[in-house]
Amino acid sequence: MLSNIIPYNDHYHDELVDLWYQAVVHTHTFLSEQDIQFYHQIMQSGVMREVEIWIELGTEGQPVGFMGLNGTKIEMLFVKPEEHGRGIGRRLIQHAIKRKGRNLQVDVNEQNEAAFAFYKRLGFVQMGRSELDSSGQPFPLLHLEVTSNQKLGLLDDGI
Repeated sequence: MLSNIIPYNDHYHDELVDLWYQAVVHTHTFLSEQDIQFYHQIMQSGVMREVEIWIELGTEGQPVGFMGLNGTKIEMLFVKPEEHGRGIGRRLIQHAIKRKGRNLQVDVNEQNEAAFAFYKRLGFVQMGRSELDSSGQPFPLLHLEVTSNQKLGLLDDGI
């Protein structure tokens, strides 16, 4: 599949919030419905305008995944559940490397074992851990990074 990654446009805001919701319900099974609603409010309130968002569009022009960057930190990366395993997350990270270089950081919920495994496959390593997430909630975060000195695993596609 040819990748069609575009910058954020307000036109996609509601679709991305819906995509986020679908992905979180599917992957963040450790969150209660109340927790999901708390974060949903944050997503709806315009947090996507505070970071550099890149969207991968599917064959019919609809968002299938998106990533938010703050400098070299991946603040968010979400893929439609039915699109998992099709390379969308990897392509978005490759896009980040092309734009920002090979020194990237990301925080992953400790309970989200699939996300941790995904980033490990791509060459990210754990550099630290926090007891609370960035909203001060009791969901431990693993601090990961990949640097130019590390082998990039699946990312070595000519980048």
